[in-house]
Amino acid sequence: MTGLDALAGRREIASPDDMEALGEEMGRMLRPGDLVVLTGPLGAGKTTLTRGIAAGLGVRGPVQSPTFVIARTHPSLVGGAPLVHVDAYRLGSAVELDDLDIDLDASVTIVEWGRGMVDALRDTWWEVELDREWHGRGMDDACAVNPQATAELDADAPRLVTITRRARD
Repeated sequence: MTGLDALAGRREIASPDDMEALGEEMGRMLRPGDLVVLTGPLGAGKTTLTRGIAAGLGVRGPVQSPTFVIARTHPSLVGGAPLVHVDAYRLGSAVELDDLDIDLDASVTIVEWGRGMVDALRDTWWEVELDREWHGRGMDDACAVNPQATAELDADAPRLVTITRRARD
């Protein structure tokens, strides 16, 4: 087994603490050269999962969403690989992601909002899909009707997390 093979599949995550614990387990399994794409709606737990991955890797924090800086590098505190945390939301194409000149071979790279943008970077990668409305809570509908609801998302609502190995076609 390599990478996250032991964690592949679907699971329910009950709380932010559990999401962070899953991330920490993932972080202990990831190695330099691993690329993980996090997909899910606003408030699904992408950054919370990344905080856990950072803890498992033993990198310097704090880990925050890199929305405005696009990418942050967190050096290892234990002699391991650094974590590169990318938010591709504001990037227009895979070319812009490639232009960040990330040392993919020496780093563990996490790309939020990266679906469809990493195919040219690696032959294989991990996709982690997080869903926060999977049992009908209708949070996305509530946010569309009441934009204030985005700030009031139930952080303790369960999430469905699916981990899949992907390969370039």
